[in-house]
Amino acid sequence: MSEVGRLGDRRALVVGDRAYVMGDENGGYPAAGWHVRGEMGGVWAQPLKLLDGLWFGVDGKWLETADRYTSGWGYSRVEYGGDVRVRRTDFVPDGVRGAVVGLTLRAGTTKRVKLDVDAHSELMSSYPWGWTTPSAGDANLPDTGDFQGKALRFREQGTPSYPNASKHDYAAYVGSSLPPTAHTLGPDHRGPQSPAVICPADGTTPARCDDSLIGKGTGGRLTYEIDLQANQERTIWFAAAGSDEGSAAAKREYDKALRNPEKLLQAKIRQRAEIDGRSKVELPGDQLLQQSIAWSKQNLADSVQEARDLQVRDVNEGKDYPTPAGKIDTARWFGAGFPDYPWLFATDGEYTSYAAVAAGQFDTVKTHLRALRDISDLLNQRSGKVAHEIIPTGDVYFGSNQSAGNTDETVKFPSIVALLWRWTGDDRFRDEMYDFSVRNLRYVYRELDRDQDGWPEGLANVERSGMGAEKLDSTVYLARGLRDLADLAAARKDRPTAQWATARATELEQRFEAQWWVPKALGYADSIDDPADPGNDNTPIFQRHWTGVTPMEAELVRPDKPTSPLASPEHAAAALDQREKPCYTGEFGLFHTGTGPTSDAAGNPGPSCDPVVSQVKSERSIFSLNTSIMAVAEGNYGRLGKTQQQVYTTGNARIQLDPKVWETPGAMPEIAPSPDSPANIGRPFYDRSMNLQAWGTYGVLWPVVHQQLGVDPDLGHGRLTIVPQLPEGQQKVAGSNIRLGRGAVDVTARLTAKELRTDVTSYGVTAKLTVGAVLPAGANVQRVTLNGHTVNYQLQKTARGTELHVAARGARNELRITLR
Repeated sequence: MSEVGRLGDRRALVVGDRAYVMGDENGGYPAAGWHVRGEMGGVWAQPLKLLDGLWFGVDGKWLETADRYTSGWGYSRVEYGGDVRVRRTDFVPDGVRGAVVGLTLRAGTTKRVKLDVDAHSELMSSYPWGWTTPSAGDANLPDTGDFQGKALRFREQGTPSYPNASKHDYAAYVGSSLPPTAHTLGPDHRGPQSPAVICPADGTTPARCDDSLIGKGTGGRLTYEIDLQANQERTIWFAAAGSDEGSAAAKREYDKALRNPEKLLQAKIRQRAEIDGRSKVELPGDQLLQQSIAWSKQNLADSVQEARDLQVRDVNEGKDYPTPAGKIDTARWFGAGFPDYPWLFATDGEYTSYAAVAAGQFDTVKTHLRALRDISDLLNQRSGKVAHEIIPTGDVYFGSNQSAGNTDETVKFPSIVALLWRWTGDDRFRDEMYDFSVRNLRYVYRELDRDQDGWPEGLANVERSGMGAEKLDSTVYLARGLRDLADLAAARKDRPTAQWATARATELEQRFEAQWWVPKALGYADSIDDPADPGNDNTPIFQRHWTGVTPMEAELVRPDKPTSPLASPEHAAAALDQREKPCYTGEFGLFHTGTGPTSDAAGNPGPSCDPVVSQVKSERSIFSLNTSIMAVAEGNYGRLGKTQQQVYTTGNARIQLDPKVWETPGAMPEIAPSPDSPANIGRPFYDRSMNLQAWGTYGVLWPVVHQQLGVDPDLGHGRLTIVPQLPEGQQKVAGSNIRLGRGAVDVTARLTAKELRTDVTSYGVTAKLTVGAVLPAGANVQRVTLNGHTVNYQLQKTARGTELHVAARGARNELRITLR
């Protein structure tokens, strides 16, 4: 996907599992990000920043104004005009701690051109940050530069002066397989961005800058003489690579990057093509969503990160810097967002896992969960609490036993284990995660239910003031987690745990509606007041946050009952109707906090849908996660209409794919352009939300694969159910190579005149298969055939509507349902 307008205002991103690069779409490197203000862009190799940037010049003119930028699957391209036309290809090979750039030059006449390459180092760790104690300024030491062989070498060596700081030896190499004809060293060398404009510590001016106040890098230039034949292309490859383990390790990474760049690029492209080949969908009635599925699979692949030798320590929200609790050899995870959140989060990863299993990307879900477990156990002395935010250094910003933590991610962990088990049938992984899953929920009841009312206390997804101690989303996900833990326990023949979890779940479900439903609001309370205040114990607090949708979003798997969300059908219908209105939904999806009467001084900037007076202001920011939650909730109740689920799947698809909206072509961002969140493209680079955020893929992959195509595996129990539902106004949805365990399925659902058709072909899936369809409202069945033969069928009332089920026969099944 290509862009030609305002390229200097748009961020560019290429990612590998050991490194990534962020600049702009002209090929420049503005100072970006805010965790360390202005330092989150450039070239990174977890957990280390290597360079502020890498600039190229031809015959004395820097390449700074491009004609076109293209996002590819696993690479990017920038095209420049002129007497010598240049095509720049950037990619990051997986398994290499460095980036590769190919410059393809073409001239109309035979000539020799001078090629200059500027590099400016900024060797620094991903933690500490700008405002922490110690700060990034305390940790960052001056870089040095020299020339080694054919390359520039940059180093940062020493020990910062604060307590518990470790001695380090950071190094980076920049160069080409060609020998340069000249080189220079010096403090600047930023191509057209010399001399550097320094970002202020705070404030909003200047709108664009080149380095931060804590920058202590240095620079260098390599010059080459390149012979070009008339009208023939010549490609020169460059690499920037490094290591936090010294110069020799950095040189090894550099050599790997330059050993055979063409082969590495082709391997990257092949790997991304394989990812595209899984869960490949055909949605003739919604081409935008089909395209979003394809790009969302790539967004997930772009989010994979890996670090080694993590020193785990509790930094207490940046206030402390103790000695490490221990070391984790390797962690691999879905990075939450770029450039400021490319590290390990529980909340983000748990939502992203639903998208990842739908895309067949099981392995990263497994490693993400392992990393969370291992780090949490080391940090929290096996209490069962899940750490919230883990930097690739191993520093845990939030989520120790001593912090408030995020209750929702601890109660969600067993559900993600169960999710993966159902999609893969991997008993070994289930068993590996089982003990930690049990300890998750035991911890919540032991430590986070002081008043023993069954509603868990602590922080959750909405990090806003004015909320009670007990949060709705934590309660909803606890209900799901209890049912999932009971299922895991039963499979493990752990009867006491299964009985405990089932009893807790049943009791919670029975009391839920009476406690949490707010009739005047036609919605669920966001929280319950502080149990420490007897005069206000368990008083519902309604604030219109997006988490009010979670009772409709989270599905509960209960024995001998259809899978369904926690919310009752009646309350779900009323709440979802409300959320579709303009007080909750904008052009691109669901607001963080809806509009309505409020006592907050900021007032109410939008319409009202209910008379309840909130104590907080509205927040009309549309996060891709909020919209995902709403899309999934709508689908759980069979609400696939044009004014229902399609509003939200389209919203997320547009911010990723619509050239009138996107910042980076094909990348789903953290926040959509919204009334209270102006589009990123108009904001300073150091004051933007993420241009790629993994969790938004939940709102397109899960609704299509799980809800529209109806793929519902339970391979842990040897069962597979496929019951599609066609969205309103569409006659066909199809998916191929949907990965399940070690096999896959193809699914096609059609509506032709008065015939519903479901075709399912399985490849290597060992499970008892049920096929079917969700019947249109009010439809009556005249005849059902399977592979041309009349068969018996069952009708089952579910939250989605009336489902028709048929026991399948063999690997290929063609179901035909004739309607009256």
